[in-house]
Amino acid sequence: MKKTAQPIDSAEDNRLYRAPALEKGLDILELLAIEEKPLTVSAIVQRLGRSTGELFRMIQVLEHRGFVAQDGGGYVLTARLFELGLKRPPVRNLAEIAMPVMRQLSSKIGQSCHLTLPSRSDTVAVMRMESSEQIGFSVRVGYRKPLHLTTSGATLYAFQSEEVRSLWESYFSPVPDAAALKAFRALADTIRAQGYARLPSGFVTGITDIAAPVLRGDLAAAALAVPFVKSLGEQMPVDEVADHLRAAAKEIAGSLLRNDARI
Repeated sequence: MKKTAQPIDSAEDNRLYRAPALEKGLDILELLAIEEKPLTVSAIVQRLGRSTGELFRMIQVLEHRGFVAQDGGGYVLTARLFELGLKRPPVRNLAEIAMPVMRQLSSKIGQSCHLTLPSRSDTVAVMRMESSEQIGFSVRVGYRKPLHLTTSGATLYAFQSEEVRSLWESYFSPVPDAAALKAFRALADTIRAQGYARLPSGFVTGITDIAAPVLRGDLAAAALAVPFVKSLGEQMPVDEVADHLRAAAKEIAGSLLRNDARI
């Protein structure tokens, strides 16, 4: 099933002020954000239920400002919005605190690591540290996957209040069936009980995903993860890697608390 953007229905909109041109631009950005492949102008027009005349100039302006770009047969969202998000003081503070810890962790365990944040129905990698070894596996910054299909997402969900869990479930896309949702909730409860997650990757064969919450109180503000690669020769055992990962997540959380940094 294709994901579809949901423009605001003016018949149900009771806002005092409206900005139609701005809303058209936001509709385009939201549509491209959920698409895995480039969309042509005609496809964007069809998906949003608007005319070519309404959207063509808007797409041109968004391209000129660097928010969208042409890629092959259509338009894609650039990293411009993501870069702006990284400049926000809370995320910038998180990067300043987390990166030295992540560098030390990666060097110690010989594996890459990355930090993820929740973004509505997805998790998104906001920073990473490459492995110091010759061979390794890493997740690029900006990598986004459905929250309920990833180990990091399950870890973030596990350490939330029931109210936040319910809110996030309303965002899930694709929508899981009743059995899948029940299994996901049970997995989250197990992760919360043991304090971290360790699961085979659902996307890459041979990778074991290990994730630990970066806690603010009892709630996860972020998840620190290691895509563990089993290689031949000497390497740190996965259990020991998990211990170091949990310690690093705890160190980041402690630094956030001491510096009163908000994320």
